[in-house]
Order: sequence, then structure tokens, then C-alpha cells
Amino acid sequence: MALPLIKLPSEVLREVRARKWLVLLAFAIVSFGVLAAGFLWPYRYSSEVVIYVDDENIIRPLMEGSAVTTEINERASAAQELLWSRGVMERVAEDVDTFGPEAADLDPEQLESRVNRLRGNLRVRARGDSYFSIGFVSQSPIEAYRVSQRLGQAFIEESASRKRAESRSAYEFIDSQVKSYEGQLAGSEARLKQFLSENVDGTEGEANNKMANLRGNLEQAELQKQEMETRVASLEQQLSSVNATLRQEQTQDEYQQRISALQRQLDALRLRYHDSYPDIVILQEQIAELRRQRNRAMANAQNDTRAPRSEQTVNPLYKELSTSLAQARTEIETINTRIRSLKGLIDQQANRMERIQANKAEYSKLTRDMDVNRQIYNDLLKRREKARVSMHLDIEGQGLNYRINETARFPLRPEGPQFEQFAMAGLFLGLLAPLGAIAGLVQIDPRVRAKSQLEDDINLPVLIEIPNVRTPFEMRRDRRVTVTVILGCILIVAAYIGIAVASVMGVF
Repeated sequence: MALPLIKLPSEVLREVRARKWLVLLAFAIVSFGVLAAGFLWPYRYSSEVVIYVDDENIIRPLMEGSAVTTEINERASAAQELLWSRGVMERVAEDVDTFGPEAADLDPEQLESRVNRLRGNLRVRARGDSYFSIGFVSQSPIEAYRVSQRLGQAFIEESASRKRAESRSAYEFIDSQVKSYEGQLAGSEARLKQFLSENVDGTEGEANNKMANLRGNLEQAELQKQEMETRVASLEQQLSSVNATLRQEQTQDEYQQRISALQRQLDALRLRYHDSYPDIVILQEQIAELRRQRNRAMANAQNDTRAPRSEQTVNPLYKELSTSLAQARTEIETINTRIRSLKGLIDQQANRMERIQANKAEYSKLTRDMDVNRQIYNDLLKRREKARVSMHLDIEGQGLNYRINETARFPLRPEGPQFEQFAMAGLFLGLLAPLGAIAGLVQIDPRVRAKSQLEDDINLPVLIEIPNVRTPFEMRRDRRVTVTVILGCILIVAAYIGIAVASVMGVF
């Protein structure tokens, strides 16, 4: 049955009165135990180096776009990872100035133990955007001071070395890529040059224009052929209705009529053709022949008085139509020859177009490869120059720099709880411990200590409560015990304070 909280103080006080010696003993044990813990507590000294990240120097705006300064994100974690590296830790662990001459003769086990201790006590903390601290915690203040100072120096040296190595390796890599793409670009240009020298079919526009001209000439020749075929058909039809010969009386008037008709034809042809035209030449010969016949007829007429004779002569119209028909058929053959030649040229041009289309795809591939290689090559050239400038920046220390803003300070006081705090907490905990123990025991004690426990838990009415009555002897004895306990408590407190003051003053 739980004791009501309102009854708890009185019950605790009664138990203290009943067990004065146990309470005094618990007070002494807890107080001096806390004081002893203060003596034995391992005091740890901490020293820090504050590093400033100089990423806004004057070089940065001046070299904007021409160089790339090394960027570091999450500087504190990056610094811790760098310091945790095996090489840095071993150099610090074997540093003679930090750990003394014996650091140069460490065996592998001792070196490993010291490296693990350095890693376990290393502290890296961020301090704003541009600062972070590198600290070391040790039980020795001089060791904490020396190690933290050496860690700061090691970090700056290692970061500068890594930046130089990183920029140099970047420059060497880009330089090798530039040389590689330079060879690829030269090969692409050589292949394109050889392709252009081997394929001389011209461009697609030239081939299209040539094909259009050939087709236009073919259409014109076919139209001319149709016209000449129509003319031949017309001449054949006219020739079929004309007699080949004429029977005429050979008189002077008849000769004159024929000469006049031929002269009219000759005049009409001269309006369209030169005198060398075959029809004109034939007409001139016919006219000259008729004039000779007319002259002979006139001479015969003067010598012979008989009646005029008649004779069979070639019909001039028939002869003219025959000549025109032959010329038309000759022109048709000429046009057919031209058409066959044009069709052959069109077939050749079609084959040329197929070759041009195939060459066009190959040319596009070659030019695309060359353009891609040229773009990458030009971009790598720019990047190589930027990498060269960046490498010189890191070599000269003008890029992203780390600078010690605050050097390590010799720690004067240990960090964590001090002896004075243990001393002040000892008396309080010594008094609180027995009271707390008694309060806990009272709460878990199954005995009935108040009538309210019976009335509330069992629902039994309490008729009467008999108080504890002590005899005068018991009261005197209890008074003597109380005085003795108080004197003991005073002696314990005095001894406690004396030991604490002596320890603070450095007596022991």
C-alpha cells in the first residue's frame, strides 16, 4: 500500500530519527566518495588553432574566367578527413619537436597506439563560414598545446601540397586529352580531304540544275519531233494528190509561165532562207533550165514553122513536196538521235544523283566527326590554359589559402568538471543520498504507516490511533545520540571542507 505524499515528509523524518547513525554513515560515505572522485577525475586540457579560409583575396576577381581556384565544401569535415589520413598522422606522431627525441624510435605498435590516440583526441569544429578550429585534447597541457600547433601546421602544409598535386594532375590530364583530340582532328581532316579528292560529282544543286536542263531539252526535242511527224504526214498527204509529171505544149508562152511560177516560188523562199538553201538552189537551176529550153524553143520556132510539140516534164510542185518530205524525215532522224542522246545523259545524271546522295551521307558523317572533334579540341585548349594558370596559382599560393588566424594557446585550466565543482556537489549529494534512499524505502515498505491507508485501500474504519509513547530514559538516551550525531556531522563537514580547501590551495 502506497503511502500518501502528504505523510511522506513526516515518515522520512521519523526514519531519520530512528536511524541516525546509518544516515550519518551514508552522508559521510557519499560526501567523501564524491570528493575522492574529484581527486581521481582525469583532467583533460584542450588547445585549438583557428584556421582562416582566404577565398576572397584580390586574385580571385582578377582571374575570374581565366583560372579555377580550388573550392572546398564543408571545410571542417574536409579538414578532419585530411588530418585523419595515415600520412599526416604518422608525421605528427613521429615529430621530435612535439613528442621529444623518443618519437623517432617508435616501434610499429607504439606508432599505431599513438596514431589512434591522436585520432581519438582530435577535434575539428566549424566557426562560421570562413573559420574552423583544429584542437587536441590531452591530460597534459604541454602535449595538448604542442600537438594542436603541429596539427594546424600539418593541415596547412598537406592542403597546399594536395592542391598543387591536384592542379598539376588536372593540367597533365587535360594536356594528354588535348594531344589525343589533336590527333583525332588531324585524322578527320585527312579523311575529309581524301573523300573530296576522290568524289568530284559536284553538289546536289548542280546535279538538279543539270537534270532540269536535260529534261527541258528532251521535252523540247519531243515537241519538235511531234511537229515534224505532223509535217511529214501532211507532206505525204499532199504528195499523194499531186502527179509526178506534167504534159505541156512546148511553146514560148508556156515556158514563160513556168519560169514566172518558179520565180515566184524563188522569191518567196528568199524571204525566209539564204541563197544557199537547197530549195532555192534547185529552183534557180530549174529556172535556168527552163530559160535555156525557152531559148531553144524560140530558135526552133524561127527555123520550123510546124505545130508546137508537147512533152512529159517533171511536176515542180511534186518535186518541191518530195524535197520538203525528205528534209522533214531527215530532221526527224536528227531529232530521234538527239532524244536518244538526251535520255542517255538523263540516265547518267540519275546515276550521278545516286552517287551524290550516297556521298552526301558520307560527307555529313565526316564533317560531323570533324566538327565534334574540333569543338572538343578548342574547348580543351581553353581548359588547358585555365588549368595552367590554376596550377601556377596553387604553386604561388594565390588560390584558396588557409591561414592560421589564432595560434594554439597553452591551456591554463582543464576542460570539463573541476575539483571545486566536485567539492561543492559532495556535501549536497551526501545530504540528498540518505534522504532519497529513505524516501524510496518508505514508498516500497509494505507496512501500514497511516490510518488513511486502511480507510482508502481496504475501506475499514479506524476507531482509534495509539501514539508512540517514550519513557524519560528513552528520551534522554535519544537526546544524547542526537547530540553525538550532530557533533559527528560537524566533524565530518569540517574534515571535508579542510581537505577540499587544502586541495584547492595545492597543499596536496
